[in-house]
Amino acid sequence: MTDRKLGKGALALISALTVAAPLAAIPGAAAAYVFSNVSIQGNQRIEPATILSYLDLPRGQNVSAGDLNAALQRLQGSGLFETVQLVPSGGTLTVKVAEYPTINTIAFEGNKKLKDENLAEIVKSKSRRVYSPAQAEADAAEISKVYASQGRLAARVDPKIIKRDGNRVDLVFEVREGDLTEIERIGFVGNRAFSDQKLRNVLQTKQAGILRTFIKRDTFSPDRLPVDEKLLTDFYRSRGYADFKVQAVAPEVARERDAFYITFKIQEGPRYSFGKVNTISEVPGVDAAEFQAQNRVKQGEIYNPTTIDTTIRRMEALALRKGLNFVNVEPRITRNERNQTLDLTFALTRGQRVFVERIDIEGNTTTLDEVIRRQFATVEGDPFNPREIRNSAERLRALGYFSDVQAETRQGTNPDQVIVDVNVEEQPTGSLSFGASYGVSAGVGFNLSLSEKNFLGRGQQVNLSFATGSGSKSSGLTFVEPYFLGRDLKARVQLWYNTTDRLNADYNTRSVGFQTGMEFPISESSRLELRYKLSKDTLSDVEKIHVDPESGERVGSSPILYLEQGGYFTSALGYTYSYDSRTAGLDPLNSYRLRFSQDFAGVGGDVKSVTTSIYAGAESNAWRENVTFLAEFEAGAVHMLSDQNSRFLDRYSGNGKIRGFEPNGYGPRDLNAPNEDALGGNYFWALRTEVQFPLGLPEEYGIKGGLFADAGSVWGLNNVNGATDESGNGRSNIVDDGMHVRAAVGASLFWTTPIGPLRFNFAKALAKEDYDKEQAFDLTISTKF
Repeated sequence: MTDRKLGKGALALISALTVAAPLAAIPGAAAAYVFSNVSIQGNQRIEPATILSYLDLPRGQNVSAGDLNAALQRLQGSGLFETVQLVPSGGTLTVKVAEYPTINTIAFEGNKKLKDENLAEIVKSKSRRVYSPAQAEADAAEISKVYASQGRLAARVDPKIIKRDGNRVDLVFEVREGDLTEIERIGFVGNRAFSDQKLRNVLQTKQAGILRTFIKRDTFSPDRLPVDEKLLTDFYRSRGYADFKVQAVAPEVARERDAFYITFKIQEGPRYSFGKVNTISEVPGVDAAEFQAQNRVKQGEIYNPTTIDTTIRRMEALALRKGLNFVNVEPRITRNERNQTLDLTFALTRGQRVFVERIDIEGNTTTLDEVIRRQFATVEGDPFNPREIRNSAERLRALGYFSDVQAETRQGTNPDQVIVDVNVEEQPTGSLSFGASYGVSAGVGFNLSLSEKNFLGRGQQVNLSFATGSGSKSSGLTFVEPYFLGRDLKARVQLWYNTTDRLNADYNTRSVGFQTGMEFPISESSRLELRYKLSKDTLSDVEKIHVDPESGERVGSSPILYLEQGGYFTSALGYTYSYDSRTAGLDPLNSYRLRFSQDFAGVGGDVKSVTTSIYAGAESNAWRENVTFLAEFEAGAVHMLSDQNSRFLDRYSGNGKIRGFEPNGYGPRDLNAPNEDALGGNYFWALRTEVQFPLGLPEEYGIKGGLFADAGSVWGLNNVNGATDESGNGRSNIVDDGMHVRAAVGASLFWTTPIGPLRFNFAKALAKEDYDKEQAFDLTISTKF
């Protein structure tokens, strides 16, 4: 490429010379020039009329040197010509131009991280169009910007041209990508309530750690800084710091441009609690007492704007139910600096009579309009409620279908009408995931999942999954319609096929079936699901007790399991009530979950039973939220009807209920059977407690520790004496199905890695039976890539 030249420097020199030359030929600055003819020379593609339009000088009239210079600048600034000269000669003004060459091809050199086709979509210079040095420089800047957004601030892009015959050039962008510009340190100035480590965990941006090769959030991206500021603001204000603000964000790049140091300068302000809380009405005929009942703000609680917003939504909903349109709920806050409390008054005021003329939706190419509209409680003709429009936009963002959602209003046809413009930017909603899992007992497993959460743009969810492990295989299909019949009614259909092959036991199992149900809200934080299940569950390959002719030893499993072999159908109706305090988000430090379920089998099928289960969980953060406490309690019971006995696949096994024990490692067991297989129980309970805390390591390593203590039991069989041994004499089995409490304590190590979250459990059983099977160590890993 010996004839390649720099477009920018050479063209600047040429431009300077061509500007100076005509000015030298113009008479003195004070003199005037008159011409009657214009001669255009050098143009090949550009029409003379186009050149005359840029020239824009009158014929037969006095033209000053300034007028000629302005005309020259207009022609030069058109971007059509490489050089321009104006030569006055008698009554003729000669315009000499040299057109820019045409771009023959566009090429990229040196790029490895971004493909040619990706870069071609960025540049606006195109083949077979006129070459523009300014556009080429702008294209180079855009390419550099894309590299910078990926953390390569040291990237350099130089546009160069190669001359070809026929006034053509090849445009080549030479790219030097450089290394990733990682964030070596994120610091804070002005924080007293929370440590740097805690605040760094709040941010989307992360520091570079030992896994910097895999983690992409440790590369600097200016676009993430506004998001980080909002995350910090939301974090502080939800914890009582009403005056918090980010005063400045100072990113500094190292001299080598290979590292960034980011400092957030913040002002925490005092921590406030709610003081006096009351409701007043400034609307004649509206009783404030009715609205006060909707208040969720309690005196003495830590200030949280979410609690205020929830109360306003409840009050506005009550006003709409009562037919009180255009009633606004205005929160009025009075600060008490001395005792750091906020007196809060909810004022019911008369708002302006404005209606929604229409809602215009743009930007959705896949998602149907109805999927977007159903997130709006407001429709055309309704009273305009700005808060409801903002809440609707937040609900749209929470769907995960869009990378950006903007809802803005503008004046409608009449002064009392507004038009709501909803602009969305869609993002991919489907994923194909390959994964691996590991457990000490289950071994290595692999899984494949194909999911789409906006199927055909209808907002429906589809998931197809396959998983295999040591001794187990499972597959399933799930379809969810979140707005069945156009209402907040979630319809679900599930299909599954699961098998186990001697998984810590001397028998095989198979389960195939489907379940369908409807779920709907019954309050702000609780939901109710109604469902129907049909399945066929099979227990097979149970070895009958006998004497091995070669060893002379007794082998085989319990007669109880042997008699329960075969497949049977279960047809059941059920319901689940669930409560989750996290839905309302009123308390960021504490959360509670409750679930109660019952399934009634006997609507056809072979099994007649009532299965009841309950779950309660709590999570709390303390010590500046660096320590997390978790507690879970769950219990279940299978009650057989019509004098039926429960079967193995109906009963509870205790798998995963208590740490420190293998799957099928505790519970009722036939001690007379050689294999001593677990039989499962009709009842179980489990209590799990845990505390998680930092270990003092840099948070970018993703390592923290934990301690846990578990207790529980599985017990109860319908019939322990009905089975006979190998002689057929009807001798009672030695079955222990008592409610013996098992307990274990241990320590955990959590490590967040690019291949998935790893958890190392080290456990010691404190209370157990002699026949229980312990598991002192367990490593679990689950990942998708």
